[in-house]
Amino acid sequence: MGGFVVPVFLLALILGKMGTTLASKTTAMAVKSYQNQAEFLLKEYVLADSFIPYTSITGGILACKMVYDLSQSISAVHFKSFSSLSKIQRSEWNNRAISTFHAIFITVISLYFVFWSDLYSDELLAGLVTFRSSSLSTFTLGVSVGYFLADLGMICWFYPSLGGMEYVTSVAYAMLTGEGQLYTYMVLISETTTPGINLRWYLDVAGMKRSGAYVVNGVVIFFAWLVARIVLFIYMFYHVYLHYDQVKQMHNIGKFLVFVVPAVLAVMNLMWFAKIIKGLKKTLTKRQ
Repeated sequence: MGGFVVPVFLLALILGKMGTTLASKTTAMAVKSYQNQAEFLLKEYVLADSFIPYTSITGGILACKMVYDLSQSISAVHFKSFSSLSKIQRSEWNNRAISTFHAIFITVISLYFVFWSDLYSDELLAGLVTFRSSSLSTFTLGVSVGYFLADLGMICWFYPSLGGMEYVTSVAYAMLTGEGQLYTYMVLISETTTPGINLRWYLDVAGMKRSGAYVVNGVVIFFAWLVARIVLFIYMFYHVYLHYDQVKQMHNIGKFLVFVVPAVLAVMNLMWFAKIIKGLKKTLTKRQ
């Protein structure tokens, strides 16, 4: 009798393992099926060329909302000065967190496309440089448009006198038409200065205007502004000059956005740079 029980026990153990293996395989097949469906939806709809502008803009706006809420939650717990701010100041605090996040994101992507990617390289024989684009470049511009729209909404809500449409128009045009994306990314590199400017505001609100960090921040802003908003714009105008025969084949709106908008921004950058130099001199004089 004992010899009969052992084989039955082994048979039950084997069947149990087979059942577990079969269940695991069924689960794995179900997960794989859902994964394939998700990849299909992502490829055919979310990242399809015709849907990229809409999904990227929506994604940019949702990312802004997420960063805003995270800033609200984290700042309330870890920054003592946050609770003493007015409602408008708290909104600006959170909005500057969004702009810092976007600035880091778009600066990294812009530097990649302008200086490292082959997409806009003169050595790449793939049509005129002013008409080149890719799914990634268009998607990135869409995310940036989403940010600028969200930021513009905040500006209109709290500070109706301020502008920002020049960025939205330029980036949106490059995203929708694929024209002049290279020059759009060159202009967007100027967002490099945004984190430093936002940090200066945070230091001011936190009552650290007389600290060494405030002085260092001013020096960093000076050099970042010089490189990203003065020297880089000179390089962009030189690039436009070298590729003028290609630029002139763009549509009239595209040519306007390549010639006029950067020129206006360059003048504004010079005016602000003069103020930065004046403010830095004043701060260094006080330290002495």
